[in-house]
Amino acid sequence: MTAPLFTLQPVAEEDFEPMLALRTAAMRESLERVGRYTPERSRERLRAAFVPQYMQHLVSADGRRMGFVTVQPEGPGVLRLQHLYLHPDWQGSGIGAAVLADVQERARREGAVLRLTALQLSDANRFYQRHGFVQTGEEDVDVHYEWRAGEGAPA
Repeated sequence: MTAPLFTLQPVAEEDFEPMLALRTAAMRESLERVGRYTPERSRERLRAAFVPQYMQHLVSADGRRMGFVTVQPEGPGVLRLQHLYLHPDWQGSGIGAAVLADVQERARREGAVLRLTALQLSDANRFYQRHGFVQTGEEDVDVHYEWRAGEGAPA
């Protein structure tokens, strides 16, 4: 049996700064593409959605933080994938797909719709579409998606 590629670990308030650095590394290029990157805005956006009880670090077998995921209830029968960020060193490795499959399985078990918002012009849009998410709207620089068990591409 092989060791897992990553483990999920809890987040605490004191993790904010390293998580901000990781989010910035993961998103800066996409944010610059749509003219929305500033360090202040990045800090404000993460601070507004920083709820440790719903967040988990993705940690490599050798203890390095690879990224983080946030899944929050958004009302009856709805979960929001608020964050799924991987450091660029780990993007394209299958880690994001594995995390997303776990989140989709949770939604399936709970009978919940899974919602998320991605940035226009971001590679994340193709990623989510490949994993069965359907666009439900668009505004400003954001694209809104939903996933329902049994709809779209297989998870």
